Amino acid sequence: MQKIVAIAAAAENNALGKDNDLLWHLPDDFKRFKKLTTGHPIIMGRKTFESFPKPLPNRKHIVITRDKDYTIAFDNCVVVHSLESALELTKKEDLAYIIGGGEIYKLALEYTHIIELTRVHAEFDADTYFPELNKENWEVILEEYHPKDDKHKLDFTYITYVRKC
Repeated sequence: MQKIVAIAAAAENNALGKDNDLLWHLPDDFKRFKKLTTGHPIIMGRKTFESFPKPLPNRKHIVITRDKDYTIAFDNCVVVHSLESALELTKKEDLAYIIGGGEIYKLALEYTHIIELTRVHAEFDADTYFPELNKENWEVILEEYHPKDDKHKLDFTYITYVRKC
């Protein structure tokens, strides 16, 4: 059975980003994101896709937009117009990752089996937020704390949630 995994970095107040950009720079989190998502399809909204300088290597990008005329000129990118269409394209894959933004996370939550959340230990003013989780539906199976250091200006914790069923 396919697993849908939401992967995100969110502040204590669930802030994800502002003006289509991240609010922090955490190199170890980027490495973890790359390690987990490489070789798997990544599902995202148009704004998230447009925040990348170019498509990420070794991943099929499925970009959701309401704009029926939107096109992307890269072989590893597909445009769809609903989350359901994106999930249909990935149904033969073992894993598919939801990578944002806020609206896509919210739509995908009901289909999500696992959440890989990097909780950034600070609060930020943002225009995009990760949805509030109903703790009754999710169990924490892993927590790994990382204190700030010379490469990371903020403390953060990797938290893996699995859906309770």
